[in-house]
Amino acid sequence: MNFNNPVLFKELKLRFRSFKGFNGILFFLLAMCIFVFGYIFLTVNMTGTSYFRPSQSFVLFAFLSYIQLGLVLFTAPGLTAGSISSEREKQTLPILLTTSQSSFQIISGKMLSSVAFLLLLIVAGLPVYSLVFLFGGISPMDFVKVFFFLFVTLLAIGSIGVMFSTLIRRTIVSMIATYGSMLFLSVVTGFLFIIVMQMKAFNNMGTITSPSYLGQFLASINPGVLFASFLSPDLNSSISELTKIDFPIWAGYLIFYGLITVTAFFISVKRLRVNMKRLK
Repeated sequence: MNFNNPVLFKELKLRFRSFKGFNGILFFLLAMCIFVFGYIFLTVNMTGTSYFRPSQSFVLFAFLSYIQLGLVLFTAPGLTAGSISSEREKQTLPILLTTSQSSFQIISGKMLSSVAFLLLLIVAGLPVYSLVFLFGGISPMDFVKVFFFLFVTLLAIGSIGVMFSTLIRRTIVSMIATYGSMLFLSVVTGFLFIIVMQMKAFNNMGTITSPSYLGQFLASINPGVLFASFLSPDLNSSISELTKIDFPIWAGYLIFYGLITVTAFFISVKRLRVNMKRLK
């Protein structure tokens, strides 16, 4: 495999050469710092103490984790949904396809350059997270798990965006499809999980409850449920009691989103030059 990817290097130079990217990082870090110090200040004043408890530090860590998750879910589609379709609209895609770069190099370069900015935002926020360790309340393993699955989610949403950008000619339509997929995975699955479990509890009233594979599946693919299970380990056992299936949510999440990433990336590579032939 050739790791020298000119498409990736070119896209990284174009994306990080402008001041817009650095302004985005600056305002994001300012917003996080205002939130963190504001939370600490308000909590100390409301409790009437001169110190910050570990339990309060854990709540702060939970808020920061969900802020990062929201950043990934709502920003990744906008960064990746136009990676290929914008080239098609500018009529520069035929030129790109006539180069010696393979479809794999083009797709991987576009996707990695698009998610690199988000990854930089997440890494840039690490010093803010370090404030949580000063007050205790969380373990380094909690920190590692949250950031690892943020990266898994980022790759999955990014690959979905690139796939729609390859399959759909118009950027705006590709963006709508990507945001729709993100909303389905993050919101609709949680709503369906509640409905499925309520219906199952109603149908099995007074009888032995059978396993709910659909309920376990819906809980396992929802990012909000996954992060809640990290922040509250009792939630994992509670969901297992509801579904009657003893399978960790993080394992199902990793398998599902890993398959999404590989499948979407494979479709993008295979369909890139097919669409180009149609344009001819």
